[in-house]
Amino acid sequence: MANGYSKQIQERIGNALEGTVFVNSDFADIADTETVRRNLNRLTKTGILRRVLKGIYEKPEYSEMLKEYVAADPEAVAKALARNYHWTIAPCGNTALNLLGLSTQVTAVWSYISDGPYKTYEWNSTKIEFKHRTNKEITGLSYMTALVIQALKTLGKANVTSETIQALSSRLSMEDKNVMLKEASESTDWVYNAIRQIVGEAQRK
Repeated sequence: MANGYSKQIQERIGNALEGTVFVNSDFADIADTETVRRNLNRLTKTGILRRVLKGIYEKPEYSEMLKEYVAADPEAVAKALARNYHWTIAPCGNTALNLLGLSTQVTAVWSYISDGPYKTYEWNSTKIEFKHRTNKEITGLSYMTALVIQALKTLGKANVTSETIQALSSRLSMEDKNVMLKEASESTDWVYNAIRQIVGEAQRK
């Protein structure tokens, strides 16, 4: 029976894209925690997976151009940690600006607000920090809505230009925009006004 579990776990990993990050609970529908842990450890030893942090594994991505394995994506690791501990998270500060293409400044620390505890994780030369915030800042918001709100707050009202609005509008899908317009209605007035402009609501009225 264990072989059946192993096969299913390996198939799921095999079907995933390179660079995908896994936690034990991603296989909870296949086997119990201990069986999953043993299988992931075995797959790490054989090189199919790479351990990033305790309980966090990556299907390594090989770059033909660089002729080496690419470093784990901090954003994927942050989402995996959130999934593992059942946190709701959203990028904040320069991390939010980077992910939305509003800044090219390389961030030394990947920062997220979270409804979980204050936590910091480090591996190789990468650092992720989770900053505790009250639930109302992130609960009930889709990832993209929370990301845009945090990016706007990082910039500040005076620095949200027409170029910023245009950049965000071109980056978001119509579905993202419609969801954001509904979800962000409780935001600070200037933030919601900026979101209405991103969606195009202000121009239509």
